Amino acid sequence: MEKFCGRFMEALLHIDRIKAKEILAEFRSTGKSIYDFFDEVVAPALEIIGEGWEEGSITLSQVYMSGKICEELTDLLLADYETQVPNQAKIAIATLIDHHALGKRIILSFLRARGYKILDYGYGLGVDELVDLVLKDRLDILLISTLMLPSALKIKPLIEKLRAKGTDVMVIVGGAPFVLDEQLWQEVDAYAMGKNPYDALELIEGMSVNRC
Repeated sequence: MEKFCGRFMEALLHIDRIKAKEILAEFRSTGKSIYDFFDEVVAPALEIIGEGWEEGSITLSQVYMSGKICEELTDLLLADYETQVPNQAKIAIATLIDHHALGKRIILSFLRARGYKILDYGYGLGVDELVDLVLKDRLDILLISTLMLPSALKIKPLIEKLRAKGTDVMVIVGGAPFVLDEQLWQEVDAYAMGKNPYDALELIEGMSVNRC
């Protein structure tokens, strides 16, 4: 299935929505599921694009539009293939401080494709703004993505403010700072850290079971 991933990535980088949809239709004609499409095509393509941006070979606008197109395709897939996890926790995802949202988009699309309803708080959020949203929506689980270390360090005061408000929301963190320093998630008092969409799914499934 590498040919699908390569062609799909090329369509994303050229911001070719029509071609991306054609590749999706071709993939589904093989009898594979929407989960397979995300696992074998979308996620690998977005990860390679993210690496290209970090290396300087791909522009930020290409990264942004690639994530946007993948979100649109995920919504299209879910419209034709409705599935929801029963009795699920209330979950939201956000990018704290940073304005680079590709990691968030990958996780969001992946979890939605798995049947989870996820509130998308967007990117560039400040600590107080995020605290207000968590309290308003009475979340069970908050997923936070960061790109830069200063943003990652803001998670500790965020959690302190959440606890001071009396909420026991479980905070899962991810992003480059936590991959580079595997102890950082503990230093900011997060509940757990995920390196990829599969980690996030496993953690959410485990946390949902524990809350039942």
